[in-house]
Amino acid sequence: MDVLVKTGMDEALRTYIKNDRPFLGICLGLQLLFEYSEENGPDLSLVEVSVTQHYIPHLNGLGLIPGVVGRFNSSNGFRVPHIGWNALQIAKDSEILEDVGDQHVYFVHSYRAMPLDNNTEWISSTCNYGDDFIASIRRGNVHGVQFHPEKSGDVGLSILRRFLQPNSRGTKKPTQGKASKLAKRVIACLDVRTNDKGDLVVTKGDQYDVREHTKEKEVRNLGKPVELAGQYYKDGADEVSFLNITGFRDFPLGDLPMLQVLRHASENVFVPLTVGGGIRDFTDANGRYYSSLEVASEYFRSGADKISIGSDAVYAAEEYLKTKVKTGKSSLEQISRVYGNQAVVVSIDPRRVYLKSPGDVEFKTIRVTKPGPNGEEYAWYQCTVNGGREGRPIGAYELAKAVEELGAGEILLNCIDCDGQGKGFDIDLIKLISDAVSIPVIASSGAGAVEHFSEVFTKSNASAALAAGIFHRKEVPIQSVKGHLLKEGIERVTAPPTPLHPSMFIMIGFQDVSLVLPSTSLDTRWKKVTSKGGGKMGEIWGLTLRAIGEVSDDVDSSSRRSEI
Repeated sequence: MDVLVKTGMDEALRTYIKNDRPFLGICLGLQLLFEYSEENGPDLSLVEVSVTQHYIPHLNGLGLIPGVVGRFNSSNGFRVPHIGWNALQIAKDSEILEDVGDQHVYFVHSYRAMPLDNNTEWISSTCNYGDDFIASIRRGNVHGVQFHPEKSGDVGLSILRRFLQPNSRGTKKPTQGKASKLAKRVIACLDVRTNDKGDLVVTKGDQYDVREHTKEKEVRNLGKPVELAGQYYKDGADEVSFLNITGFRDFPLGDLPMLQVLRHASENVFVPLTVGGGIRDFTDANGRYYSSLEVASEYFRSGADKISIGSDAVYAAEEYLKTKVKTGKSSLEQISRVYGNQAVVVSIDPRRVYLKSPGDVEFKTIRVTKPGPNGEEYAWYQCTVNGGREGRPIGAYELAKAVEELGAGEILLNCIDCDGQGKGFDIDLIKLISDAVSIPVIASSGAGAVEHFSEVFTKSNASAALAAGIFHRKEVPIQSVKGHLLKEGIERVTAPPTPLHPSMFIMIGFQDVSLVLPSTSLDTRWKKVTSKGGGKMGEIWGLTLRAIGEVSDDVDSSSRRSEI
């Protein structure tokens, strides 16, 4: 809001919307329409009844829709952030939601607005996550959605097309589903690195060893990153995750091939993209210092929706547990403060260490389902850094609890012992961590059959399950996993998408904020508009300002999410 107020855009937007001009606010773009928000401000849930009369919150909105944007309540067992594919309950004709039907759409947020008697006329759909919250609004030509249509596959693209071309009717509607609640996610992971010839390839390790067991010991090559990401999107993956396992070690912002992979993938993959590898503070050869926030920002500008932090999060957690002080300087804290915790995933790489007695170590131990090689009944999970090569004096349980407090919004839980074995996920580990935290946990390492996915979802509180090798080698198709989950009665996202040509719509936005508006100065063509010096925020304001007709293209806007 600070940016809108400082540039005078708040009044321009109010006037634009009050005049019933075509408008679509996405995620924070919807939340801005309400009176107030408690995000980055006081907890309004502690204030009694009439907030608008007796209390002035930290963040004002545009004040066009009655209501306060508040944080989800995690005390009822629901994980916050609300991340994943959930169902809509259509309240009235919204026009742009005509093709949604009983299908899932993608949400990623920690704050939401609630239905009230005085905002009912605006509400076009709700979603249930503990309570019913406002999923979309519509009044005349003004629309807003809490979910991300640009990340909701075919059904999301149909929403954008209907907004941009309200009189058009597509020849093919998205496949109908049976969405009723938050779905369990199936994620395709691509481990990316340069091979010995210098080519960027997708590889897969066997307990983190990515080289073939041959005389040449070449890096295992399972395909090209952009092509595989596109294929997994077509196959129905709910998310795609890139892990750059060798890049960015010395000069993160100089790893142009990986940034190009993200840019090209984001042009054709309309589900969330996560990227990890080397996100940390560093100093280049010329002595210039770069913060982890700058590195992450480059990832986001290149098309990432979430970033994954590994080793750097371990070091930050160790320091926090030792001092009990949040310095605000760790990569985890910096990035989550600016982009929101829903944008930050912490990747944990633990190794199982068997014990004869739970009192043998100071870390959290469990009684294992299967005894160790010498009959041990207990184990703890030692965290590692540097690709599993170095063990650290911290357990997976302690690390998970610490990073949640430091601002992580999701945990990617690997297991070195299970990696590449195809014998199933480490249920003991996943249950331990998913029961310990209130943020979503992604199960990783060990999938070898469709049954392993239903097992991890029924025996733990994992929100998603990730696999790599079985998808790359076509041993288990993604749709076979989805079909099996349906058979087992586990909510999952339905059919693979049917891509639409990108010239049919505009998708303008950046992490957690998008404003989509028709541009009246581009003849009859729809295209992305980028202003100078503004990054993705510049794309938003460039298009918005042109549609309103207030100023020229030369707009310089901040990309700090906390100022919006």
